[in-house]
Amino acid sequence: MFVLILGISIFIGIHMVPILVPLRRWIIIRWGEDTYKKIFALISLIGLILIVLGKYMSDFYPLWQPPAWGRNAALVLMIPALIFLSAAYMSSNVKRHARHPMLWGITLWAVGHLLANGDLASLILFGSLAAFALLDMASLNARGATRQHIRYPWTKDATVVAVGLMVYGGLLFLHPYLFGAAVL
Repeated sequence: MFVLILGISIFIGIHMVPILVPLRRWIIIRWGEDTYKKIFALISLIGLILIVLGKYMSDFYPLWQPPAWGRNAALVLMIPALIFLSAAYMSSNVKRHARHPMLWGITLWAVGHLLANGDLASLILFGSLAAFALLDMASLNARGATRQHIRYPWTKDATVVAVGLMVYGGLLFLHPYLFGAAVL
């Protein structure tokens, strides 16, 4: 469990830097934006690797019995989660309607997995990432985050949905091999 908690601490810790605007500004002034972005990406990757390894290595400590419908809810919630995650990196109209598609995707992903899993490692992983995503959205909104105003053709939206659905299909198939748990 230690590796999982360390990974989450590193991952969320580095993602707290943008919330702490004066610290971020100081780092960029001292080392430059390019170096800041490289260090941010490297530390994020290290945290992510530790999260995956830590979750894999964690013993199963049941905390609650997930509801019978929890697994199906997770399957449903993963569809918009992956569409939002795709929209975060692609041009589309999704950002005209949702200010933070990446963070909404993480929130839906985490909530879905909490509904399907009732163990301590899952609570630590998914609960902490859901809480962070909601905190980050509130922080971004307080700092003046706005929706995008650019209108894109509907084909861009269709592409985002198609990519999200392809990733969804791939994860359904690969989930047991990547994460050790069959989804279907």
